[in-house]
Amino acid sequence: MTRIAVIGAGITGVTTASSLMDRGYEVTLFDRNRYAAMQTSFANGGQLSASNAETWNRLSTVFKGMKWMMTRGAPLLVNPRPSWHKYSWMAEFIAAIPQYRAITVETTRMAIAARGLLREKAERHGFDFDCENRGILHIYTDKAEFDHATEVNKLLAEGGLTRRAVAPEEVRQIEPALSGEFYGGYYTESDFTGDIHRYTTGLAKSVEASGAVLRFGTDVDALNVDGKEVRLTWSRNTESQTETFDGIVVCAGVESRAIAAQLGDRVNVYPVKGYSITVRLDDEESQRAAPWISLLDDEAKIVTSRLGKDRFRIAGTAEFNGYNLDIRDDRIRPLVKWCERFFPGVSTEHAIPWAGLRPMMPNMMPKVGQGVRDRVFYNTGHGHLGWTLSAVTAEMVAEKVAQSPTVNGSNVSKTGASTARQTIGAA
Repeated sequence: MTRIAVIGAGITGVTTASSLMDRGYEVTLFDRNRYAAMQTSFANGGQLSASNAETWNRLSTVFKGMKWMMTRGAPLLVNPRPSWHKYSWMAEFIAAIPQYRAITVETTRMAIAARGLLREKAERHGFDFDCENRGILHIYTDKAEFDHATEVNKLLAEGGLTRRAVAPEEVRQIEPALSGEFYGGYYTESDFTGDIHRYTTGLAKSVEASGAVLRFGTDVDALNVDGKEVRLTWSRNTESQTETFDGIVVCAGVESRAIAAQLGDRVNVYPVKGYSITVRLDDEESQRAAPWISLLDDEAKIVTSRLGKDRFRIAGTAEFNGYNLDIRDDRIRPLVKWCERFFPGVSTEHAIPWAGLRPMMPNMMPKVGQGVRDRVFYNTGHGHLGWTLSAVTAEMVAEKVAQSPTVNGSNVSKTGASTARQTIGAA
């Protein structure tokens, strides 16, 4: 049987392992953490949001970043300390601004396809992930932000998404728990939410039960690729071993850049830090006062999701500060204040803070496909849409592996996921 190594057990790595196994591959999944989904896939905003597919590559984003540079609690914060990686990445970000329209439309199409694939995997493997099929409501207190959303709506529609404008009174009808005054909103009924950590760990257990080898708590010490095989040396505590594989898929998040450099590729992901709080709804009053509809405040760049009866996730902000996982009070406090402003009946006494590093490419399109070497593939760089896009990019990279004559020898027509392929084609 053809053996594939997958590096990284976040949402992209585990969905990739699943899609490869659907095509008959023998998969070994590596992660330096003891469990799946312990880094960026641990506590994100929870939204599976085609309605949030707009790329950040706009001049207004650059100007906002410059304006907010000295405002510690701003939605977008850039550490001005010199860094070649950071400033060269930003130069490529600016260079991608002319692609804004095309990338937004393509990301929308991918996101629509991914939503169905995520649901299909959960149903087929039989695990729960606190899914709420209630749609996502974008809220606006400012006319200028609403007007921009109206322009974005044209691109989302071109990508196949139905998102409708709602008046202030309908905002309150959709989510009665909301307090405050609103200019208007946009509502996407087809979007939904769920717990990324529960999904990833549930799928990881399922693929292990189906025969995948999970090498968790291991460090990948060396990678050597030639025309015949991939040799991967890993270590765990005092144990060390070299294994051979027919191919490798790198799904290592912000570590993908360093791994790619070892393999002769340039995968320019930058670690864009995001923050979240998980508000424990321990009392009945808080449970009644918290929203069930998922929200996105475009001006504050904050998203929310209800994760079952007793958890309310609030996430947002983007921080360009290198490989830094410090949880800063001045970044968490705006999330708490936002909750208290719009949902004053929710107790924030027990709000658990978290920070994760989003692996973001300069043009905000994930790196999916083959590297310079025949046996090396990538599925990484999803930025703030890793949860949203993971299932479709897993199918895309699995198809690339299945089409590789080097990996498969004479057998280049792996089968096993025809429904998923049709879904992508329809997107």
